[in-house]
Amino acid sequence: MTPSTHHLMDRLRREIDHLPAQLQAATKYIIDHPGDFGIDSIRVSAKKIGVSTNVIVRLAQHLGFDGFEAFRRPFRRDLVTDSEDRLSRDWLTQLNAGDAFASAQASYARNEVNVVSRSLRQLDPVKVRSAVTLMSDASQCLVTATRASYALAYYFHYAGRMAHPGMQLIPRHMGSAIDDLLNASETDCLFAITVHPYSADTIRAIRFAREKGMRVVLLADSDVIAPGVEADVTLTVSTRSQHQFSSFSGAMAVLEVLLSHLFAVKGDAAYHRVQDYQKAREDAGAYWQPKRLPRVAKKI
Repeated sequence: MTPSTHHLMDRLRREIDHLPAQLQAATKYIIDHPGDFGIDSIRVSAKKIGVSTNVIVRLAQHLGFDGFEAFRRPFRRDLVTDSEDRLSRDWLTQLNAGDAFASAQASYARNEVNVVSRSLRQLDPVKVRSAVTLMSDASQCLVTATRASYALAYYFHYAGRMAHPGMQLIPRHMGSAIDDLLNASETDCLFAITVHPYSADTIRAIRFAREKGMRVVLLADSDVIAPGVEADVTLTVSTRSQHQFSSFSGAMAVLEVLLSHLFAVKGDAAYHRVQDYQKAREDAGAYWQPKRLPRVAKKI
C-alpha cells in the first residue's frame, strides 16, 4: 500500500540529518514544497533543487519506491486539498470518535473552521473594495494594533509593504501611535486592528486620525467598539474561541484576502518588489540554503 504523505514527510524530517548532502537538499525541498513536487516532472524538480535527476531517484529508492513516479504519486494525490471546501467533514467525525484528547481537539478544530468560515462569509465585497481603494490610494497607510493584535498588524505590514511601499507599522519606537500620526495628513490612511477588550491606545489613535482628516479602515469583532469611534470602513470578524483569548484565525483569513486584493491592484510593480526583496535577502544570507556540491565535468 502506498504510504501517505503524512508518513513520508514525517520520515523525511526524521532522516534528513543522516542523509548525504545532495539527498538532504532534495529532502529539504520536498518538505518545503510538497505541492510543487507533486506537479513538476523529475527534471523540473531537479533543476529547482540544483541536483541531478539521479539524486531524486536515489531518494525515492531509499524510501522504498521503485522510482520517481511512485514516489511522486502520493504528493499528486494530496493536491486535491485545493478542493478542501468541497470535501466532507468526516475527519472531524473520526477525530471526535477518539479518546478524550482527540475529541477535545475535534471541538477546537471545528470552532476554528467555523470562525474562519463566518469571518469570510460576512466579508462584504463592497466594503473590501472600499478598504482596498483607501489603502492603495493613500500616500501612507499606517497600520496599528497593540498587545496580541500586534502580531496581526506586524504580519499585515510585513507582507503588505511589498504591495504598497507607503505602508508603515506604528508605533515605531515603543511610544504611542499618535506620535507617528502627528505628521500624517488627509492623503494618508490608518488601518487599525482591535478586538475585545478594545485597546485604549488604538481607540485614541483612531480618534486622532479622524481629527486630522485621515481615512480609517478598522478590523474588529464589532461594528461599534466604543462611543465616538468612527471608521470609513469597518470589517468585522469572528473571534470566538474555546480558550481565554480571542481566536485570530478568522482575522488572519480576512487579512490574507486583503493582501491578495492589494497585490492584485498593484500588479507587476508589487511582483517585482517581492522578487527584488527575496533576492536581496538571499544574497545577504538571510535564509538557510542547502549546500550544493560542485558538478563534476563529464569526460569526453
